[in-house]
Amino acid sequence: MVLVLNDGDVRGVLDLASLAPVVEHALVKQGAGDVERPERPHYPVGEGLGDGDEPLGTGLAMPAYVHGEPYFATKLVSVHEDNPDRGRPTVHAQIVLSDARTGEPVAVLDGSHVTNARTGCVGGLAARDLAVGDTVTLGVLGAGAQARWQTRAIDALTDLDAVRVYSPSDSRAECASDLREDGIDATAVGSPRDAVVGANVVVTATTSADPVFPADALADGALVVAVGAYTAEMQELDPAVFDRAARVFADVPEEVAATGDLTATDLDESDLIPFSAVLRGERGRERGDEALVVESVGSAVMDVAAATEVYETARERDVGSEQPL
Repeated sequence: MVLVLNDGDVRGVLDLASLAPVVEHALVKQGAGDVERPERPHYPVGEGLGDGDEPLGTGLAMPAYVHGEPYFATKLVSVHEDNPDRGRPTVHAQIVLSDARTGEPVAVLDGSHVTNARTGCVGGLAARDLAVGDTVTLGVLGAGAQARWQTRAIDALTDLDAVRVYSPSDSRAECASDLREDGIDATAVGSPRDAVVGANVVVTATTSADPVFPADALADGALVVAVGAYTAEMQELDPAVFDRAARVFADVPEEVAATGDLTATDLDESDLIPFSAVLRGERGRERGDEALVVESVGSAVMDVAAATEVYETARERDVGSEQPL
């Protein structure tokens, strides 16, 4: 029998404060090389189904295993950029969790909520360990799902004082409203500069191909957490942000080095410090006035850790439905 957990089931058992240390452990293991994380294949889908010859979307497979853990996982993802025009989510994801001893599948989970939450934990952990000051004033560029989850995770792991949200569309007001419903003091603002000025933590969570805020708006000592750019064609940060940064951390340095944020600079993989070094307490902030950058492209290692946490919690609470395969 396999436990099937739909989106509602996952939402009901997933808690950011509990998930963050699980994600932290997985990233530390990744930094130590104690994981299996094969290269994730991606391929075009839907060619020949539309009006032209172009594919309609992208499929991805993301497998991973953390040494010593009882389960391994494969996440299957689809990205269809035109789905919002159809009234559907851009990204769909499913996670298959299997027993590492026998290979038997134990659970199938809706992966969208897991992905959003585990990615949000990167921002929460970064703000916890690298933000200057006792409280966080947060500037958010972007107003989609990840803008919300980064903010929620930072709220869960720090003393979050206020949030300013900017997006070029009216979605910024809806995002701020949703965050206020979560008990977070969030305000929609009219420009990127308004979001960033005075913030000690800045999160970029967009799909932009161009820098999303002026570098000179950054306060001294600001931490920038960039989670949107994951391809060579995407860029959220102006090269001047990196010029100001004392150190740049990356969850997966070899992959971050290939993103548009980094290829627009003179930096390469050797200039990036694994974020796991921060979590182990080996590297971090050295002065209160230095700017720091954390770049995240995500890792299937976080998926298997988060899926395991969700599965075990669901088992304890008798959530989900048992199905034969």
